Parts: sequence; structure tokens; C-alpha cells
Amino acid sequence: MSVVGFDVGSLQSVIAVARNRGIDIITNEVSNRATPSMVSFGPKQRYLGESAKNQEMSNFKNTVRSLKRIIGHTYKEVSEMPFEPEEVGGTLCDVDGEAGVEVNYLGETTKFSATQLLAMYFGHLRDITSNNKVADMSDVVISVPGWFTDRQRRAVLQASKIANLNCLRLINDNAAAALGYGITKTDLPEDKPRNVVFADMGHASFSVAVVAFKRGEMKILSAAYEPDCGGRNFDRVLLDHFVKLFDEKYNINIRSKTKALLRLRTACEKLKKVLSANTQAPINVENLMSDIDASAMISREEFEELINETLQKLRAPIEKALKASGLSVEEIDSVEAVGGSIRVPAVKAKLAEFFGRDLSYTLNQDEAVARGCALQCAILSPSFRVRDFSVNDVNAYPIKFQWQPVGEAGANDTNLGVFGTFNPIPNTKLLTFYRKEPFTVESVYSQPEDLPAGTNPWIARFDVKDVQPDPSGDLSTIKVKARLDINGILNITSAYTVEEVEVEEPIPTPEGSEKKEGSETPAEGQENGTPEKPATRKVKKLVKKGNLPISQASLCLDDATVAAFTKKESEMKAHDILVLATEHTKNSLEEYIYHIRDQVSYTASDFVNPAEKDAYLSKLTEIEDWLYDDGDDASKAEYEAKLADLKGTGDPIVERYKESEKRPEAARELRQNLTQWAELATSNDERFAHITEEDKQKVVERCESTQQWLDEKLSKQEGRAKHDAPVVFSHEILQKKQELISFATPIMNKPKPQPKPEETKPEEKDDAKAQNGETETPKSQDSAANEQSNEMDVD
Repeated sequence: MSVVGFDVGSLQSVIAVARNRGIDIITNEVSNRATPSMVSFGPKQRYLGESAKNQEMSNFKNTVRSLKRIIGHTYKEVSEMPFEPEEVGGTLCDVDGEAGVEVNYLGETTKFSATQLLAMYFGHLRDITSNNKVADMSDVVISVPGWFTDRQRRAVLQASKIANLNCLRLINDNAAAALGYGITKTDLPEDKPRNVVFADMGHASFSVAVVAFKRGEMKILSAAYEPDCGGRNFDRVLLDHFVKLFDEKYNINIRSKTKALLRLRTACEKLKKVLSANTQAPINVENLMSDIDASAMISREEFEELINETLQKLRAPIEKALKASGLSVEEIDSVEAVGGSIRVPAVKAKLAEFFGRDLSYTLNQDEAVARGCALQCAILSPSFRVRDFSVNDVNAYPIKFQWQPVGEAGANDTNLGVFGTFNPIPNTKLLTFYRKEPFTVESVYSQPEDLPAGTNPWIARFDVKDVQPDPSGDLSTIKVKARLDINGILNITSAYTVEEVEVEEPIPTPEGSEKKEGSETPAEGQENGTPEKPATRKVKKLVKKGNLPISQASLCLDDATVAAFTKKESEMKAHDILVLATEHTKNSLEEYIYHIRDQVSYTASDFVNPAEKDAYLSKLTEIEDWLYDDGDDASKAEYEAKLADLKGTGDPIVERYKESEKRPEAARELRQNLTQWAELATSNDERFAHITEEDKQKVVERCESTQQWLDEKLSKQEGRAKHDAPVVFSHEILQKKQELISFATPIMNKPKPQPKPEETKPEEKDDAKAQNGETETPKSQDSAANEQSNEMDVD
């Protein structure tokens, strides 16, 4: 059983697995440690990960990117986000109230929701893990940005369910990185915490978390985010710069061609990485558009001037996180850098300037989050034993409940803040309502201005049913249990009515009045040792009366839709497997045609029946023409039938050719073996003197019969034409050799019998002792007793 962590990024994802007493990073089908977060659709199949990346240029209209950015949003919300057209791919559309894309799949225009797209990608990550011999992948922990809302988190969980993954937890990126940092530290303090800041800049966002570490635990004190500040902002700035430069230099309009824009964006991504290690770098884009090869040069100073506005966005979340944590910069022990975009020298310099210290690079910036996810999965999984380490995470946004007023008295009491900012998760709150009929509670984010732009602050609606007045006709007391679970998702887990009842309870005995130990004097009020009935009093208590049913509504997919998407995903997966198998069979047929034609025409031409040669070559040409024409879209069964037909004639030809080379060698080995065993069986060597002549004769006779069989078979074989079926095969000759070895070895390797030991007479033993000066002294009774006492157990 294996536990796995998925760090799902906007640009690429990393898979980590807990095994070999550590954490390993899984490589994909092309041995890369990170897999592009892309899904592409073609006329025959889907393309996921690396294969989708290969389709990005040629099939960019049907290649979807930024899966993580559109999950859990409506079409309206996504359309208002700061996306460039080439950043998402496909055609954005509405799919049953959820953002999705419209693509051409299997020759038809098809719409897929963001949840479906992410589920497809999760399935690909699952397959990569399985292909890396990760046995019985049962559990997974998936990372999400800390700024993800309740709806986005629910959508990620639904996508994992559609992909048939058992997601134990959604963990915030900064918490995963902090876990990977803290669990390996053996010098954490026990009293005063070590305060560490984790600054994480990925492809699309920037986050800061202040974490307090003690031995065996970590606690997120605060966190702040800038959802639109990452590596893609640097790419966008470079893109805008070179679009303007090339438009003026070559008199072209790059933005009029999406493909040219995408090609230039890819070049800008590479340029950004080159500038991180060099003071200046060139950009070259062959055939950018209109057969123009564009090129230019840019220095690091120019690049840093272009991204200065983006760099200034880093200050706000840092100041917000420090203020919320209640710590000053001087109280921070270290600043850990996480994320691929943190490598940009200007980013590192700006962060070092803000914190007044150099950054620490303890963690692998690309893989820290994935490793933390795998560690969290191992902690949660019952099949792994991990060092005790408590992860105390927090939610990002405050949540309040609101409801309709009840009567004039409650007109102003219509909402309540339940979970504040940085409320620990998981966490449960018990709310009390006074109602005489069913009621509805809605949950919303109480500070919508803190949410990413365009995000709906509404979370969910909970209907509490079957509420009745109490027996006196007054309002019933309803207890509602609200829980922010380990995933950061809000639910009402239970609701029940309580009633006030009067019960008797014993009056506690005052301290110091207890009977002292060992006292035998009867207590006051006791007669004949019979204890007096303890004194009681009547008190009023709230007692649970009965559970109330709850129905829930949110903006996420309902169970029926999730089930339908799960079925659809299984069908698409089965179709992809069939397409790949069909392509493999088609390639095998094409490969066999080229191979067997060369054999028949040149290498093995002497082993082809002259009467069949021309007809067989014509059949090869005919099937080859069919393969590149009408057979291009044939089924797997058709390819298999054609291949079987060709092999029916071609395989025997190859077999006869190979046998002509293998048979002489096999015969030589057998003859050599026959000679060796015959010489051993007829030898007068002292080593074999103990073997009977009868047994030796058996070996000789077996050698002679095998020699006779070989001579007969080879004689018949020499009389046949090369294109005739062989009389004897090399494997039959080698089998005879093995049979001979198995027969002769036990006989010729029979061990010599051991010589019998000569018995010595008693008189001779006494004489021998006398000659050696040895005498046998009788034991006295005392010495015998002493010897016996030494052998006894003593109490």
C-alpha cells in the first residue's frame, strides 16, 4: 500500500510517494519530474500532460491550460479574470452553471466543465503513479492554494472522486511546505517557538505564511496571498514588450494571430529562465508569422525595470501576514523560499530587502509542496508509521451565518460571525436557535473584499427540517453543529432539539469531610454499618430530544452529476486505451511489412518457396497501400487480422532462416557433450572406480542412442530444400543435450562410499591408556556428591 501527494500547479504538477523509508518524486513517461498541467483533445483521443504539451502548438485551440485557475468558478467569474486568450485554451463557456471550455473532440463540438477537466488530469497523474510500480495506490493528499474558497475546494474533491482517487485531505500549499520543513528538524525548541516565514511564488500566485514550530508540532499563525502575482506576470510583461518591439521592427500585428502569440509567449518563458543566470540574453523566434524570423536582445536590468510594478505587489501580503501574526521582522528566525518563480534574482533581492535578511533555501523549491503532501498522506494513512507531528492549519477568510428574522424581537439578530480569519481547522462550533418551524441558514464570507476579484461570497444553504414547537407551544431550542473540516470546507454536521428537564443529582461532599483511611467509626447517620442514602438536589438541564434532518445546497455539482461524470470519464479512459492499443497494432503491422519484405527479398530469400515469393511480395505491397489509404482509420481487429495473415506465411520463412544458423551450433554443442560423457564413462580414472560397470554402460548406451538420433535427423535435413519445413529444430537438439546431462550427471557424480571405522578391543584401549600414562582413578563418595551438587538447581 502506497500513499501519494499531488502538488497541482497552474503550469505543472509534481507527484511524491512515501516509500523506501523516505519520500520519492515520481517521474512521468518521458522521465521528467514535473508534468505539464494540460489537457488536449483530438479527433481520435485525449492527450494529457506531456502529450498535451506536444499538442500545444499544432492543436492550441483544443488544448486547455490553467486548470487550477478556472476550477470552482462560474463562466462569468472566469471571463472577468486577468487572462490572456492563449492562457486557457479552447473556448470558454458555461457548463451547467460552471466554467468550462468548448473543444472539438472525436470530430464533434463538445463542452467540458472545469471539474471534468481537472478529473481527467488527476486520472493521468494516477496512471503515472501506477506506471512507476507504486503498488496499490490507495490514498492521496492534494495541495491547493490557501486562497481557494469553499466552492473551489469542493470542486477539487469532486474531481478527485471522478478520477477514482481516495483523497484523504486537501492541504494548503504553505502548510505542506512547512510540514516538509518541520518534520525533518530534530532541533526544534520545546518552549519558545521558532518562527519561520514561507514565501512561495509559483507560476500564477504569491503567498506568505508565518509558521511557529515546536518539537512535534507546527502552527500557522497567519497567511496572506496575492492570487495574481507569479511567473506568468513576468512572462506577460516580456510578451507585451516584444509584441510592441516586433510590431515596430517587422511591421506585423502579432496579436492578430493567436498561434504567433503563443509561440512568442513560449520564447518569453525560456528567456525569463535564461536571464536568471545571465546578465543579458537573446530571444529568437523562427517563423513568428508571415515567414519572419524575429530576434532581439534584452538585459537583466531592462527586464527588472519591466517587472518592477509586479515586484511591488510583494510588499502588501508580507506586511499583512506579519501584522496578523503579531510578530515583528526581528522576531522572524528565517525566511524560506519556495516556488519556481522565486529563483528570479529580482524577486530574491526584493524579498531580502523586505525582511532585512538573506533568504534560506533549505527546501527544494519545485518539490517541497509535493513532499509535504506525501508526508501528510503518510501521517493520515493507518498503514504508515511516521514521527508524531501535529499540523495546525487555518482558514483564509472569515465566515458568518445569516438567516431570516423571527418576530419583531429578532429583527436585528439575523447574522453571526462563526469562524474568524485564521480560525484553526478542523474546528467545530455549536450554535443555538429558537424556532417553532423549519428554518434556513446561509453561510457567506463576511469580508468579500478579501476574496479574489469576482468571487461569489455565498458558500452554502442549510435547511433544518421537521422543527416543531415545544409541548407548551413556545419556541423549541435547536442546537446546530457547524464544522470547518480538515479540507477547509464548511458543513452543518448535525441539528437536534433539546428540552429543559428537572433531574436529581447528588450533592457533592464538602472537601475534608471524607472518612479517613483506616477509620472504623461509623459515619453520622449510619446504623449497624448501613450507609445513609446520599443527599440530592433538583437541577434543570438541557437534554437532547431528537435529531433533525438537514438538506444542503451549494454551488457545486450534485451527486447525480458527479456520478454521470464518473461514468463518462471511465468511458473516455477506455476509449483512450483502445485507441492506444489500436495504434500499437497498426504500428506493429507497418513494422512487420518493412521487416518481412527485407527478409523475403534479401536476407532470407533462399528460404522462400519460389512459387509463393512473388504473390507474397504483392500482398505486402497491397496491405501497405491499404494501410496508408483506407486502412488509416481501421479498427484494431482489422489490423490484427491483416497482421495474422502476413505472419502465416512470413514467420515460417524467418524461422527457417534462423534455424539454418542456430541448428549447426546446437548440433556442435550436443556432439561435444556426447564426447565428454562417453569419455568419462569409459575412463579408468580413479575418481570413477566406485561406479559400477553397469551404470557406466548405461551412460555409454545413452550417448550412442542420442548420437544415432542426431545423425538421422541431420541426414534427413540435408536432403531437404531450404524452403521446406525443417526436420529438426535447434531447440529439439538442445533439449536432447539437457536430457543427456540430466541422465548422466547423477550416475557419474555419484559420491564414493565412506570407509567403515575399525573397532578397537577393550584390552587394546587399556593398553593404549597405560602407554600414554593415563590411569582411571575411582571417584570417592565425597567427590561424587560434590559433582552431583554442582548439577542440581539451588533454591
